[in-house]
Amino acid sequence: MEIKLTKVQEMLDGLMKRYMARVPDVSRIINAMINEGIIQKASEIENDHIAFRTLGVPNLGVGSLEKIFLFHGYTKRDYYYFKEKKLNAWWYSPPVVGLPRIFISELRVNDLSSVSQAIIHSYTDSVMSDPVDSLDMRDPKAVDFYLHSSSWTIPSLDDYESLAVESEYAAWAIYNRYYLNHFTMSVHNLKKAYNTLATFNEFLEGNGFRLNDAGGKIKKSPDGLLLQSSTVAEMVLAEFADGETKMIPGSYVEFAERKVLEPFRSLPENQILPIHRREGFEAANADKIFESTYLEQVGRKS
Repeated sequence: MEIKLTKVQEMLDGLMKRYMARVPDVSRIINAMINEGIIQKASEIENDHIAFRTLGVPNLGVGSLEKIFLFHGYTKRDYYYFKEKKLNAWWYSPPVVGLPRIFISELRVNDLSSVSQAIIHSYTDSVMSDPVDSLDMRDPKAVDFYLHSSSWTIPSLDDYESLAVESEYAAWAIYNRYYLNHFTMSVHNLKKAYNTLATFNEFLEGNGFRLNDAGGKIKKSPDGLLLQSSTVAEMVLAEFADGETKMIPGSYVEFAERKVLEPFRSLPENQILPIHRREGFEAANADKIFESTYLEQVGRKS
């Protein structure tokens, strides 16, 4: 198991390296935290979860991507349905404490218009078998390469823009594929004065970071125990088929506060473990977090 977990960490490190290179806000936030004295080094940050977007078509989607994480010891947990956005999602708990949770969403392609379905299938129908079945999942470098390569051709700008009219999620996924959508900093384990989402958001905005305000800057579960917020995605230069280019939303950074469950609130702070905190996710929170890549948020003035 020790060797296997080392490979999981190497795979996750590869994901984070490419993600950080494409999302400058990550390094900016970490540097601001160091300058503020919240942390001394990046490794002190707890990664609550990472998220992927997929297309629900044969040989792809959650059924394909999840195989990688199930192979490495992750456990499939709760299902979530997003009616308005036409999405399914599941989360996966890690094999050991210290590794991030995984959140994978999937576009319900059959729920889209016939026009959007035709566009998506014009690309994904070329995938005749599940590519993960031929992937050496014991090789972290092979997995990392697969997650940053494409099983279908680069879309045309016209197709991207057509999909975006009906589903910005669809447009994001057809271009970005399995690119890491976001990673999530846990704030509840930070030093006092910064270990609540309300105070941490103040710190972020005080340093010039724009937050997704869809449904409010803090998204709170009905039980009040899971609080989430996020930056808005940064615009990246995308190259489409035939060399056409356009600035489109990339990825973003999320922040989570998991409060202590009622039976454990009398525990001393130094005895509180992850099992004492609120677990899982909340569909209503995630629904608004998805909009961190939507143009209404990305284009909003601070």
